[in-house]
Amino acid sequence: MKISPSEITTLGQLRSSGYLPKSIKKEMRDNLISKIKNKEKLFEGIMGYDDTVLPDVERAMLSGHNILLLGLRGQAKTRIARMMIHLLDEYIPIISGSEINDDPIQPISKYGIDMVMTHGDDTPITWIHRSERYVEKLATPDVSISDLIGDVDPIKAANLKLPYSDERVIHFGLIPRSHRCIFVINELPDLQARIQVSLFNILQEGDLQIRGFKLRLPLDVSFVFTANPEDYTNRGSIITPLKDRIESQILTHYPRSIETSMSITANEAKISKELYAKINVPFLHRKLIELINFNARESEFVDIKSGVSARLSISALENLYSTAERRMLINGEESTTTRITDFWGVIPAITGKVELVYEGEQEGPYNVALHLIFKGIKSLFLEQFPNPNQKIKRELKDEYGVIKAYFSGGNNLELLNDDANKTFEKKLENVAGLRKIAENYMKHDDDITPLMDLILFGLAECEVLGKNILENSLEFGDPLSDMLNDLDN
Repeated sequence: MKISPSEITTLGQLRSSGYLPKSIKKEMRDNLISKIKNKEKLFEGIMGYDDTVLPDVERAMLSGHNILLLGLRGQAKTRIARMMIHLLDEYIPIISGSEINDDPIQPISKYGIDMVMTHGDDTPITWIHRSERYVEKLATPDVSISDLIGDVDPIKAANLKLPYSDERVIHFGLIPRSHRCIFVINELPDLQARIQVSLFNILQEGDLQIRGFKLRLPLDVSFVFTANPEDYTNRGSIITPLKDRIESQILTHYPRSIETSMSITANEAKISKELYAKINVPFLHRKLIELINFNARESEFVDIKSGVSARLSISALENLYSTAERRMLINGEESTTTRITDFWGVIPAITGKVELVYEGEQEGPYNVALHLIFKGIKSLFLEQFPNPNQKIKRELKDEYGVIKAYFSGGNNLELLNDDANKTFEKKLENVAGLRKIAENYMKHDDDITPLMDLILFGLAECEVLGKNILENSLEFGDPLSDMLNDLDN
Protein backbone atom coordinates (compact mmCIF):
# COMPACT_ATOMS: atom_id res chain seq x y z
CA MET A 1 0.00 0.00 0.00
CA LYS A 2 1.53 3.32 -1.09
CA ILE A 3 1.44 6.02 1.57
CA SER A 4 1.44 9.73 0.72
CA PRO A 5 3.65 11.60 3.25
CA SER A 6 1.87 14.91 2.65
CA GLU A 7 -1.43 13.48 3.89
CA ILE A 8 -0.16 11.88 7.12
CA THR A 9 1.03 14.13 9.93
CA THR A 10 0.01 12.28 13.12
CA LEU A 11 0.55 8.84 14.60
CA GLY A 12 -3.18 8.07 14.40
CA GLN A 13 -3.26 8.77 10.67
CA LEU A 14 -0.17 6.64 10.21
CA ARG A 15 -1.76 3.68 12.00
CA SER A 16 -4.94 4.05 9.95
CA SER A 17 -2.94 4.01 6.71
CA GLY A 18 -1.81 0.44 7.35
CA TYR A 19 1.86 1.38 7.83
CA LEU A 20 3.98 -1.37 9.40
CA PRO A 21 7.49 -0.86 10.79
CA LYS A 22 10.29 -2.53 8.84
CA SER A 23 13.99 -2.89 9.66
CA ILE A 24 16.39 -1.14 7.30
CA LYS A 25 17.95 -4.41 6.18
CA LYS A 26 14.50 -5.86 5.42
CA GLU A 27 13.68 -2.65 3.57
CA MET A 28 16.85 -2.90 1.48
CA ARG A 29 16.30 -6.59 0.85
CA ASP A 30 12.72 -6.07 -0.38
CA ASN A 31 13.72 -3.23 -2.70
CA LEU A 32 16.68 -5.21 -4.03
CA ILE A 33 14.45 -8.19 -4.80
CA SER A 34 12.09 -5.87 -6.67
CA LYS A 35 14.92 -4.34 -8.71
CA ILE A 36 16.41 -7.73 -9.59
CA LYS A 37 12.99 -9.02 -10.72
CA ASN A 38 12.45 -5.90 -12.84
CA LYS A 39 15.94 -6.20 -14.38
CA GLU A 40 16.86 -2.74 -13.07
CA LYS A 41 20.54 -1.79 -12.86
CA LEU A 42 21.31 -0.97 -9.25
CA PHE A 43 24.88 0.33 -9.44
CA GLU A 44 24.73 2.61 -12.47
CA GLY A 45 28.16 3.72 -13.66
CA ILE A 46 30.10 1.02 -11.77
CA MET A 47 32.04 -0.88 -14.44
CA GLY A 48 34.10 -4.05 -14.39
CA TYR A 49 32.34 -5.55 -11.36
CA ASP A 50 29.29 -7.14 -13.00
CA ASP A 51 30.58 -10.70 -12.54
CA THR A 52 32.65 -10.23 -9.39
CA VAL A 53 32.03 -7.55 -6.77
CA LEU A 54 28.42 -6.50 -7.43
CA PRO A 55 26.92 -10.02 -7.20
CA ASP A 56 28.72 -10.41 -3.85
CA VAL A 57 27.29 -7.09 -2.63
CA GLU A 58 23.79 -8.13 -3.68
CA ARG A 59 24.13 -11.51 -1.96
CA ALA A 60 25.29 -9.79 1.23
CA MET A 61 22.30 -7.45 1.22
CA LEU A 62 19.91 -10.32 0.58
CA SER A 63 21.45 -12.00 3.63
CA GLY A 64 20.97 -8.85 5.72
CA HIS A 65 24.70 -8.57 6.37
CA ASN A 66 26.93 -5.71 7.40
CA ILE A 67 29.57 -5.35 4.70
CA LEU A 68 33.33 -4.74 4.55
CA LEU A 69 34.59 -3.62 1.13
CA LEU A 70 38.28 -4.46 1.06
CA GLY A 71 40.55 -3.20 -1.72
CA LEU A 72 43.24 -0.81 -2.83
CA ARG A 73 42.60 2.88 -3.40
CA GLY A 74 40.52 3.99 -6.36
CA GLN A 75 38.42 0.81 -6.61
CA ALA A 76 34.99 2.50 -6.21
CA LYS A 77 34.40 1.21 -2.66
CA THR A 78 32.86 4.43 -1.34
CA ARG A 79 30.91 4.95 -4.53
CA ILE A 80 29.29 1.53 -4.19
CA ALA A 81 28.33 2.35 -0.60
CA ARG A 82 26.81 5.69 -1.59
CA MET A 83 24.69 4.07 -4.29
CA MET A 84 23.03 1.79 -1.73
CA ILE A 85 20.66 4.61 -0.79
CA HIS A 86 18.69 3.72 -3.94
CA LEU A 87 17.60 0.57 -2.09
CA LEU A 88 15.87 2.59 0.62
CA ASP A 89 12.21 3.56 0.55
CA GLU A 90 11.76 7.09 -0.75
CA TYR A 91 10.31 8.40 2.52
CA ILE A 92 9.94 7.03 6.06
CA PRO A 93 8.05 8.53 9.04
CA ILE A 94 9.75 9.67 12.24
CA ILE A 95 8.50 11.31 15.40
CA SER A 96 8.85 15.07 14.94
CA GLY A 97 11.89 16.43 16.76
CA SER A 98 13.53 13.02 17.33
CA GLU A 99 17.31 13.15 17.17
CA ILE A 100 17.60 9.49 16.28
CA ASN A 101 14.82 9.03 13.71
CA ASP A 102 12.41 7.26 16.10
CA ASP A 103 9.84 5.13 14.31
CA PRO A 104 6.42 6.40 15.47
CA ILE A 105 5.16 2.82 15.95
CA GLN A 106 8.35 1.56 17.67
CA PRO A 107 10.16 4.50 19.38
CA ILE A 108 13.40 3.60 21.17
CA SER A 109 14.59 6.90 22.73
CA LYS A 110 13.21 8.42 25.91
CA TYR A 111 12.12 11.44 23.89
CA GLY A 112 10.18 9.28 21.41
CA ILE A 113 8.57 7.10 24.06
CA ASP A 114 7.54 10.14 26.12
CA MET A 115 6.03 11.84 23.05
CA VAL A 116 3.84 8.83 22.28
CA MET A 117 2.86 8.43 25.96
CA THR A 118 1.91 12.10 26.18
CA HIS A 119 0.21 12.72 22.84
CA GLY A 120 -0.98 9.26 21.79
CA ASP A 121 -2.51 9.28 18.30
CA ASP A 122 -1.91 13.03 18.08
CA THR A 123 1.86 12.54 18.20
CA PRO A 124 3.21 14.69 15.33
CA ILE A 125 5.28 12.94 12.71
CA THR A 126 7.49 14.10 9.87
CA TRP A 127 8.86 12.28 6.86
CA ILE A 128 12.52 12.07 5.86
CA HIS A 129 13.82 11.38 2.36
CA ARG A 130 16.20 8.50 1.69
CA SER A 131 18.96 11.01 0.85
CA GLU A 132 18.95 11.97 4.56
CA ARG A 133 19.41 8.37 5.62
CA TYR A 134 23.03 8.01 4.54
CA VAL A 135 25.78 8.87 7.01
CA GLU A 136 29.49 8.67 6.16
CA LYS A 137 32.49 9.05 8.45
CA LEU A 138 36.15 8.97 7.50
CA ALA A 139 38.02 7.03 10.17
CA THR A 140 41.00 8.94 11.52
CA PRO A 141 43.15 8.26 14.61
CA ASP A 142 41.56 11.20 16.46
CA VAL A 143 37.97 9.86 16.20
CA SER A 144 36.64 9.33 19.73
CA ILE A 145 33.94 7.18 21.29
CA SER A 146 32.00 10.37 21.93
CA ASP A 147 32.02 11.13 18.19
CA LEU A 148 30.60 7.73 17.27
CA ILE A 149 28.52 6.70 20.29
CA GLY A 150 27.83 9.80 22.39
CA ASP A 151 28.51 11.33 25.78
CA VAL A 152 27.00 13.38 28.57
CA ASP A 153 26.36 16.99 27.52
CA PRO A 154 26.96 19.28 30.52
CA ILE A 155 25.48 22.30 28.69
CA LYS A 156 22.25 20.42 28.03
CA ALA A 157 22.16 19.33 31.69
CA ALA A 158 22.61 22.91 32.85
CA ASN A 159 20.01 24.35 30.46
CA LEU A 160 17.41 21.73 31.37
CA LYS A 161 18.44 21.75 35.05
CA LEU A 162 18.79 18.00 35.04
CA PRO A 163 21.20 15.72 36.94
CA TYR A 164 23.80 13.78 34.97
CA SER A 165 21.90 10.58 35.81
CA ASP A 166 18.98 11.67 33.61
CA GLU A 167 19.02 10.14 30.13
CA ARG A 168 17.92 13.44 28.60
CA VAL A 169 21.41 14.92 29.15
CA ILE A 170 22.94 12.50 26.63
CA HIS A 171 24.35 13.95 23.44
CA PHE A 172 24.07 11.20 20.83
CA GLY A 173 26.98 10.43 18.53
CA LEU A 174 26.90 9.63 14.82
CA ILE A 175 25.83 6.01 15.13
CA PRO A 176 22.67 6.56 17.25
CA ARG A 177 21.77 9.44 14.91
CA SER A 178 22.07 6.90 12.07
CA HIS A 179 19.20 4.79 13.44
CA ARG A 180 17.27 3.43 10.42
CA CYS A 181 20.08 4.62 8.13
CA ILE A 182 23.08 3.33 6.20
CA PHE A 183 26.24 4.17 8.14
CA VAL A 184 29.58 4.05 6.32
CA ILE A 185 33.00 4.11 7.97
CA ASN A 186 35.76 4.68 5.43
CA GLU A 187 39.32 3.43 6.09
CA LEU A 188 38.28 1.33 9.09
CA PRO A 189 41.86 0.29 10.08
CA ASP A 190 42.65 3.92 10.91
CA LEU A 191 40.28 3.76 13.89
CA GLN A 192 42.10 3.15 17.15
CA ALA A 193 41.66 -0.37 18.52
CA ARG A 194 39.70 0.81 21.57
CA ILE A 195 37.27 2.66 19.28
CA GLN A 196 36.83 -0.47 17.17
CA VAL A 197 35.98 -2.36 20.38
CA SER A 198 33.09 0.05 20.98
CA LEU A 199 31.46 -1.28 17.79
CA PHE A 200 31.27 -4.89 19.06
CA ASN A 201 27.93 -4.67 20.82
CA ILE A 202 26.30 -2.65 18.06
CA LEU A 203 27.22 -5.23 15.43
CA GLN A 204 26.52 -8.31 17.54
CA GLU A 205 23.61 -7.33 19.77
CA GLY A 206 22.30 -4.29 17.90
CA ASP A 207 22.51 -2.04 20.94
CA LEU A 208 24.95 0.30 22.68
CA GLN A 209 25.80 1.79 26.05
CA ILE A 210 26.78 5.38 26.80
CA ARG A 211 28.92 6.08 29.84
CA GLY A 212 27.32 4.62 32.98
CA PHE A 213 23.74 4.75 31.80
CA LYS A 214 21.68 1.58 32.05
CA LEU A 215 19.80 2.30 28.83
CA ARG A 216 20.26 0.10 25.79
CA LEU A 217 19.16 1.43 22.43
CA PRO A 218 18.25 -1.37 19.99
CA LEU A 219 19.62 0.51 16.98
CA ASP A 220 18.64 -0.46 13.46
CA VAL A 221 21.65 0.42 11.29
CA SER A 222 23.07 -1.09 8.10
CA PHE A 223 26.86 -0.81 8.37
CA VAL A 224 29.23 -0.61 5.43
CA PHE A 225 32.97 -0.45 6.12
CA THR A 226 35.76 0.19 3.62
CA ALA A 227 39.41 -0.68 4.10
CA ASN A 228 42.67 -0.87 2.20
CA PRO A 229 44.68 -4.07 2.82
CA GLU A 230 47.82 -1.92 2.85
CA ASP A 231 46.51 -0.35 6.07
CA TYR A 232 46.69 -3.71 7.82
CA THR A 233 50.45 -3.41 8.04
CA ASN A 234 51.28 0.28 7.70
CA ARG A 235 48.98 2.42 9.80
CA GLY A 236 46.71 0.11 11.68
CA SER A 237 44.61 -3.01 11.46
CA ILE A 238 41.08 -4.24 11.86
CA ILE A 239 41.02 -6.10 15.16
CA THR A 240 40.05 -9.75 14.74
CA PRO A 241 36.88 -9.76 16.89
CA LEU A 242 35.48 -6.85 14.88
CA LYS A 243 36.27 -8.53 11.55
CA ASP A 244 34.52 -11.62 12.86
CA ARG A 245 31.35 -9.60 13.49
CA ILE A 246 31.22 -8.14 9.97
CA GLU A 247 29.33 -10.86 8.17
CA SER A 248 30.44 -10.27 4.54
CA GLN A 249 33.93 -9.22 3.44
CA ILE A 250 34.00 -8.40 -0.27
CA LEU A 251 37.23 -7.98 -2.22
CA THR A 252 37.33 -5.23 -4.85
CA HIS A 253 39.84 -5.03 -7.71
CA TYR A 254 41.10 -2.83 -10.52
CA PRO A 255 39.63 -3.18 -14.04
CA ARG A 256 40.88 -6.39 -15.61
CA SER A 257 40.80 -5.20 -19.21
CA ILE A 258 41.96 -2.11 -21.07
CA GLU A 259 38.50 -1.71 -22.60
CA THR A 260 36.79 -1.56 -19.20
CA SER A 261 39.38 0.88 -17.91
CA MET A 262 38.88 3.12 -20.96
CA SER A 263 35.11 3.13 -20.37
CA ILE A 264 35.58 4.11 -16.71
CA THR A 265 37.97 6.92 -17.65
CA ALA A 266 35.68 8.28 -20.37
CA ASN A 267 32.71 8.15 -17.99
CA GLU A 268 34.45 9.85 -15.05
CA ALA A 269 36.66 12.47 -16.73
CA LYS A 270 35.25 15.98 -16.50
CA ILE A 271 35.50 17.25 -20.09
CA SER A 272 33.24 20.08 -21.22
CA LYS A 273 31.10 19.57 -24.31
CA GLU A 274 32.81 22.55 -25.93
CA LEU A 275 36.27 21.06 -25.41
CA TYR A 276 35.10 17.62 -26.48
CA ALA A 277 33.88 19.10 -29.79
CA LYS A 278 37.11 21.01 -30.48
CA ILE A 279 39.73 18.41 -29.49
CA ASN A 280 39.96 14.95 -31.00
CA VAL A 281 41.62 12.35 -28.77
CA PRO A 282 42.25 9.30 -31.00
CA PHE A 283 41.56 5.79 -29.74
CA LEU A 284 45.33 5.15 -29.72
CA HIS A 285 45.92 7.95 -27.21
CA ARG A 286 43.02 6.88 -24.98
CA LYS A 287 44.46 3.40 -24.96
CA LEU A 288 47.95 4.75 -24.21
CA ILE A 289 46.60 6.42 -21.05
CA GLU A 290 45.31 3.06 -19.79
CA LEU A 291 48.56 1.30 -20.73
CA ILE A 292 50.43 3.82 -18.59
CA ASN A 293 48.15 2.97 -15.65
CA PHE A 294 48.42 -0.80 -16.17
CA ASN A 295 52.21 -0.52 -16.50
CA ALA A 296 52.38 1.50 -13.27
CA ARG A 297 50.63 -1.30 -11.39
CA GLU A 298 53.37 -3.70 -12.48
CA SER A 299 56.38 -1.35 -12.48
CA GLU A 300 59.48 -2.16 -10.49
CA PHE A 301 59.66 1.52 -9.55
CA VAL A 302 56.16 1.68 -8.03
CA ASP A 303 54.95 0.30 -4.71
CA ILE A 304 52.49 -2.30 -6.01
CA LYS A 305 50.97 -2.90 -2.55
CA SER A 306 49.92 0.74 -2.39
CA GLY A 307 48.02 0.41 -5.66
CA VAL A 308 47.55 2.84 -8.53
CA SER A 309 44.12 4.40 -8.58
CA ALA A 310 41.82 4.70 -11.59
CA ARG A 311 42.06 8.42 -10.80
CA LEU A 312 45.46 8.40 -12.56
CA SER A 313 43.79 7.64 -15.90
CA ILE A 314 40.98 10.12 -15.26
CA SER A 315 43.37 12.95 -14.36
CA ALA A 316 45.64 12.01 -17.26
CA LEU A 317 42.82 12.30 -19.81
CA GLU A 318 41.77 15.66 -18.37
CA ASN A 319 45.38 16.88 -18.56
CA LEU A 320 45.70 15.59 -22.13
CA TYR A 321 42.71 17.68 -23.18
CA SER A 322 44.10 20.71 -21.32
CA THR A 323 47.53 20.36 -22.92
CA ALA A 324 45.99 20.24 -26.38
CA GLU A 325 43.71 23.17 -25.50
CA ARG A 326 46.65 25.30 -24.35
CA ARG A 327 48.55 24.52 -27.57
CA MET A 328 45.45 25.37 -29.59
CA LEU A 329 45.08 28.71 -27.80
CA ILE A 330 48.77 29.58 -28.31
CA ASN A 331 48.47 28.98 -32.05
CA GLY A 332 45.06 30.61 -32.46
CA GLU A 333 43.48 27.40 -33.76
CA GLU A 334 39.83 26.38 -33.56
CA SER A 335 40.38 22.63 -33.32
CA THR A 336 43.17 20.09 -32.96
CA THR A 337 44.04 16.42 -32.48
CA THR A 338 46.16 15.28 -29.55
CA ARG A 339 49.66 14.01 -30.24
CA ILE A 340 52.23 12.05 -28.25
CA THR A 341 54.19 15.17 -27.28
CA ASP A 342 51.02 16.29 -25.46
CA PHE A 343 51.65 13.44 -23.01
CA TRP A 344 54.37 15.59 -21.43
CA GLY A 345 51.43 17.52 -20.00
CA VAL A 346 50.12 14.27 -18.46
CA ILE A 347 53.21 13.78 -16.30
CA PRO A 348 51.83 15.78 -13.31
CA ALA A 349 48.83 13.43 -13.25
CA ILE A 350 51.20 10.46 -12.97
CA THR A 351 53.72 11.73 -10.42
CA GLY A 352 51.04 12.55 -7.87
CA LYS A 353 49.28 9.19 -8.15
CA VAL A 354 52.08 6.66 -7.63
CA GLU A 355 53.98 5.67 -4.50
CA LEU A 356 57.61 4.94 -5.41
CA VAL A 357 59.83 2.26 -3.93
CA TYR A 358 63.52 2.93 -3.26
CA GLU A 359 64.54 2.30 -6.88
CA GLY A 360 61.83 4.67 -8.05
CA GLU A 361 62.97 7.38 -5.65
CA GLN A 362 66.47 7.02 -7.07
CA GLU A 363 65.14 7.47 -10.60
CA GLY A 364 62.98 10.41 -9.59
CA PRO A 365 59.20 10.83 -10.13
CA TYR A 366 59.63 12.65 -13.46
CA ASN A 367 61.83 9.94 -14.96
CA VAL A 368 59.53 7.19 -13.69
CA ALA A 369 56.59 8.94 -15.38
CA LEU A 370 58.56 9.16 -18.66
CA HIS A 371 59.50 5.49 -18.33
CA LEU A 372 55.82 4.53 -17.97
CA ILE A 373 54.83 6.66 -20.97
CA PHE A 374 57.57 5.26 -23.22
CA LYS A 375 56.82 1.69 -22.16
CA GLY A 376 53.17 2.25 -23.08
CA ILE A 377 54.17 3.74 -26.44
CA LYS A 378 56.28 0.68 -27.25
CA SER A 379 53.44 -1.72 -26.36
CA LEU A 380 50.99 0.27 -28.45
CA PHE A 381 53.38 0.43 -31.40
CA LEU A 382 54.08 -3.32 -31.39
CA GLU A 383 50.33 -4.04 -31.29
CA GLN A 384 49.77 -1.94 -34.43
CA PHE A 385 52.96 -2.42 -36.46
CA PRO A 386 55.58 -5.13 -37.13
CA ASN A 387 58.48 -5.41 -34.71
CA PRO A 388 61.43 -3.69 -36.43
CA ASN A 389 63.92 -5.79 -34.45
CA GLN A 390 62.67 -9.14 -35.70
CA LYS A 391 64.89 -10.81 -38.28
CA ILE A 392 63.69 -10.15 -41.82
CA LYS A 393 63.75 -12.93 -44.38
CA ARG A 394 65.99 -12.18 -47.33
CA GLU A 395 63.14 -12.21 -49.85
CA LEU A 396 61.16 -9.63 -47.81
CA LYS A 397 61.84 -5.93 -47.88
CA ASP A 398 62.54 -4.06 -44.64
CA GLU A 399 59.30 -2.13 -44.11
CA TYR A 400 61.07 0.58 -42.18
CA GLY A 401 64.04 0.77 -44.58
CA VAL A 402 63.04 4.08 -46.19
CA ILE A 403 62.57 5.75 -42.80
CA LYS A 404 65.90 4.42 -41.56
CA ALA A 405 67.63 5.66 -44.71
CA TYR A 406 66.06 9.10 -44.28
CA PHE A 407 67.55 9.56 -40.82
CA SER A 408 70.86 7.81 -41.55
CA GLY A 409 71.27 10.29 -44.39
CA GLY A 410 71.83 13.06 -41.87
CA ASN A 411 68.24 14.24 -41.51
CA ASN A 412 66.78 15.10 -38.12
CA LEU A 413 63.22 15.84 -37.00
CA GLU A 414 62.44 18.21 -34.14
CA LEU A 415 58.89 18.22 -32.77
CA LEU A 416 58.10 21.20 -30.58
CA ASN A 417 55.53 20.67 -27.83
CA ASP A 418 53.54 23.66 -29.10
CA ASP A 419 53.88 23.20 -32.86
CA ALA A 420 50.84 24.43 -34.80
CA ASN A 421 48.74 21.76 -36.52
CA LYS A 422 50.01 22.52 -40.04
CA THR A 423 53.62 22.75 -38.90
CA PHE A 424 53.38 19.43 -37.05
CA GLU A 425 51.74 17.64 -39.98
CA LYS A 426 54.25 19.09 -42.47
CA LYS A 427 57.20 17.87 -40.36
CA LEU A 428 55.79 14.33 -40.33
CA GLU A 429 55.07 14.40 -44.06
CA ASN A 430 58.69 15.35 -44.74
CA VAL A 431 59.94 12.04 -43.30
CA ALA A 432 60.38 9.75 -46.29
CA GLY A 433 58.35 6.51 -46.09
CA LEU A 434 56.47 7.49 -42.94
CA ARG A 435 53.05 8.09 -44.51
CA LYS A 436 53.24 4.94 -46.64
CA ILE A 437 53.77 2.55 -43.75
CA ALA A 438 51.06 4.32 -41.74
CA GLU A 439 48.64 3.82 -44.64
CA ASN A 440 49.62 0.15 -44.97
CA TYR A 441 48.58 -0.57 -41.38
CA MET A 442 45.78 1.96 -41.00
CA LYS A 443 42.40 0.60 -39.95
CA HIS A 444 39.19 2.18 -41.18
CA ASP A 445 38.68 4.17 -37.97
CA ASP A 446 42.30 5.38 -37.59
CA ASP A 447 43.60 8.90 -38.29
CA ILE A 448 46.75 8.98 -40.39
CA THR A 449 48.62 11.70 -38.45
CA PRO A 450 48.49 9.98 -35.01
CA LEU A 451 49.69 6.77 -36.67
CA MET A 452 52.67 8.54 -38.25
CA ASP A 453 53.41 10.09 -34.87
CA LEU A 454 53.26 6.67 -33.18
CA ILE A 455 55.63 5.10 -35.73
CA LEU A 456 58.36 7.63 -34.97
CA PHE A 457 58.05 7.20 -31.21
CA GLY A 458 57.74 3.42 -31.53
CA LEU A 459 60.89 3.14 -33.65
CA ALA A 460 62.72 5.26 -31.10
CA GLU A 461 61.59 2.97 -28.27
CA CYS A 462 62.77 -0.04 -30.31
CA GLU A 463 66.13 1.76 -30.67
CA VAL A 464 65.82 1.97 -34.45
CA LEU A 465 65.88 5.76 -34.25
CA GLY A 466 67.69 8.03 -31.85
CA LYS A 467 65.67 10.22 -29.52
CA ASN A 468 66.78 13.34 -27.69
CA ILE A 469 64.44 14.93 -25.14
CA LEU A 470 64.83 18.69 -24.70
CA GLU A 471 62.92 21.10 -22.44
CA ASN A 472 60.13 21.93 -24.87
CA SER A 473 60.80 19.65 -27.80
CA LEU A 474 61.85 16.18 -28.87
CA GLU A 475 64.36 15.39 -31.62
CA PHE A 476 64.58 12.21 -33.70
CA GLY A 477 67.69 11.22 -35.60
CA ASP A 478 69.99 8.38 -36.57
CA PRO A 479 70.88 6.33 -33.47
CA LEU A 480 74.53 5.90 -34.50
CA SER A 481 75.11 9.63 -34.97
CA ASP A 482 73.44 10.26 -31.60
CA MET A 483 75.85 7.81 -29.96
CA LEU A 484 78.84 9.51 -31.59
CA ASN A 485 77.59 12.93 -30.46
CA ASP A 486 77.26 11.62 -26.89
CA LEU A 487 80.85 10.35 -27.05
CA ASP A 488 82.07 13.72 -28.31
CA ASN A 489 80.29 15.47 -25.45
